[in-house]
Amino acid sequence: MRPTQTTRVVASALALGLFCAPATVQAAERVVLITGAFRRSIPIAEFETLASTGQGTGLLGDLLRLGKQNPKTVGKLLNEKVTLPVPLVSRLLNTRIGEAVLDRVAVIVHPTRSREDGIPALRSAVVLGIAEGDGQLSAMGFLRAYPTREMAVNVPALLSLAKKASSISDLMRFFSESPLDGLRGTPSAPTGAS
Repeated sequence: MRPTQTTRVVASALALGLFCAPATVQAAERVVLITGAFRRSIPIAEFETLASTGQGTGLLGDLLRLGKQNPKTVGKLLNEKVTLPVPLVSRLLNTRIGEAVLDRVAVIVHPTRSREDGIPALRSAVVLGIAEGDGQLSAMGFLRAYPTREMAVNVPALLSLAKKASSISDLMRFFSESPLDGLRGTPSAPTGAS
């Protein structure tokens, strides 16, 4: 079922209202990789090229080569779509559990100038990305909908998550159990603890 124009308008207004964005909407122009004092900026255009052609260019192409990643495979992943209903996702992201998950992701991905705006920026990018993608969200749709010019990616935090997520079940556990522990007011027990 394709969302109607009204659904898109409502979703866009919701996302913008949640982010308290200025009257003009801006989209991410650069992804800034941050590791301590080291920062490298990759234009979104390089991600667009990779997604549309399967060929890495510029710094993104260099990083793919250094990481021994197949550009065609990464390009396909950037275009991979997940069907999500805008109203349900919007409501979910505004629950305590949704906020807890967004809080965890905002440690990794956030606006470069205001880390505190990470949760609203993520919420906005997800809701707008789904609305603009006719009920589907891809990594490229998320990047196109991210509401600030620069999106920071905390590389050490991302690598830490990747280590914890040796499998899909570990990743699901990370995002489902740990945020719930924070809501209960108890620290998460180490794996294998009784």
